[in-house]
Amino acid sequence: MNPLALLFVGLGLAADAFAVSLNYGLTFHGRKHREAFKIALAFGLFQAGMPVLGWLGGRALKGWIEPFIPWIALLVLGYLGLHLILGAWRNEEPAHISTGFKVLLTLAVATSLDALAVGLLMALLGVSLFLPITVFGVVTFAVSYAGIVGGFEFKSRLQATSRRVVQALGGLALIAIGVRIVLERLTQP
Repeated sequence: MNPLALLFVGLGLAADAFAVSLNYGLTFHGRKHREAFKIALAFGLFQAGMPVLGWLGGRALKGWIEPFIPWIALLVLGYLGLHLILGAWRNEEPAHISTGFKVLLTLAVATSLDALAVGLLMALLGVSLFLPITVFGVVTFAVSYAGIVGGFEFKSRLQATSRRVVQALGGLALIAIGVRIVLERLTQP
């Protein structure tokens, strides 16, 4: 796989992490760079690690986990999206989304499940792992960090009404990503 193709695959895999990161940025009230680094690192590590699991799991795990991937992603992203929409509806400042271990682990897994399938595909195609997982991890870290900082900066420049609209749109975007993942799975031959 050539480096440019890897970069585009990495950007595609990082899209969910970017959307979640942007929503994290909208909820920050304090140390944005420290929190951004922590979240981006978690997302980047899982985006790099999941292809390795897919590679190692090979065909044995494919039949067991593959049917659940879209539904897990929909549940996690749908919950976060609904939380943001309800907060906007109630005219609440978005609650700070926890950066605790359990929450970060859940979000990192949910946003990197598609990378598991990519790892499986790489195993089936006989593609080497080192360069792809490095690219996937670095790209996800970079876009996640940018999403968090960008969301924080964007929020600080918005008036309260605009902030509610952006918050609701962010929630809808997370739900839409979850629905898209499920629909793609359901429409595959």
